[in-house]
Amino acid sequence: MRPPPEPAAGLDLVKASVREQPAYSLKTHSARRKLNQNESPYDVSPPLKRQIAERLAAVPWHRYPEFTPTQLLDQLAARYGWPAEGILVGNGSNELIQASMAVTLESGDRVVAPAPTFSLYRLLAGVFGARYVPVALGSDFGYRIESLIEVAVRERARVVVLNSPNNPTGSALPPDAVERVLAATDALVLCDEAYQDFGGPTAVGLLATSPRVVVLRTFSKAFGLAGLRLGLALAHPAVAREIAKAKLPYNVNSLSLTAVSLLLAHPETESRVAEIVATRERAAARLRAMPGLTVYPSAANFILIRCLTVPARDVFRRLLEDYGILVRDVSAAPELAECLRISIGTPEDMDAVVDAMQAILGSR
Repeated sequence: MRPPPEPAAGLDLVKASVREQPAYSLKTHSARRKLNQNESPYDVSPPLKRQIAERLAAVPWHRYPEFTPTQLLDQLAARYGWPAEGILVGNGSNELIQASMAVTLESGDRVVAPAPTFSLYRLLAGVFGARYVPVALGSDFGYRIESLIEVAVRERARVVVLNSPNNPTGSALPPDAVERVLAATDALVLCDEAYQDFGGPTAVGLLATSPRVVVLRTFSKAFGLAGLRLGLALAHPAVAREIAKAKLPYNVNSLSLTAVSLLLAHPETESRVAEIVATRERAAARLRAMPGLTVYPSAANFILIRCLTVPARDVFRRLLEDYGILVRDVSAAPELAECLRISIGTPEDMDAVVDAMQAILGSR
């Protein structure tokens, strides 16, 4: 096989704002207990999977899926109390974050967001030639809304991103935060509520009062469909029509459309969310009682901890190598120094985490 040519000429054609951005990446590890990607610990039940498979078998695979999935949009409209004309579905909510920014941002525009937060916002802002302006969270990683508003006003922000509960900290917005941002700025307020099923307020109710709100949800977390990739955006119908221009045609496949349509009619999701929240609270309390750890408040399906006596990198390695537990090492970010993020698994998973942490911290 011939080696590829030197990349310099091709790279020169790529925008500098893109070359400057680090790529979103994740190192793959194998582990008995996988607690690193905020996935649901519970798969879709076998009877429901069989029902989905039977429904899918009747779908013509040689045809494109519906261009506008009317039945699913009507179901989502009923669930969220918002007109179907103002709902878009995508290949995960990440695609809809990208589409919302694509139709909004021009070169030099400002995007204001909390820090630390989901790294995709910074990456996409750079891809679209915008300037990304982070605003530090406060003590215990709580939102500092006045500071965020001050920066957004000063920068004349085109977009303000509010991730609540925030990833990777678990922080939830104060109940009136979105209203305050809307009142003080002229920005599009992008409310990423990927984890809202597990706690914190929602901005869905504000859709009826402001066309500058876009709310993003996903079926990857609470619904346990990370492998099928389906998210949604709720917006004023006129705004939704513009965002739709940045989505690719037929962006959601027949399997995902079929599975979500059936899952919405199934009651298992709510009970599993309640169990995950209860497991989170028990695990957080037990970890908080350990010397050598700071455990931050979380309204999501994960917990952020800071290691005080054993380096986070060593804790991560020992959890993986000695106990078969994979968590997320986020300690490379300056504001997350010595921090690990632990997804909430089954009660047995979290018992294993607590036991392993006691052994690791006690061995120093």
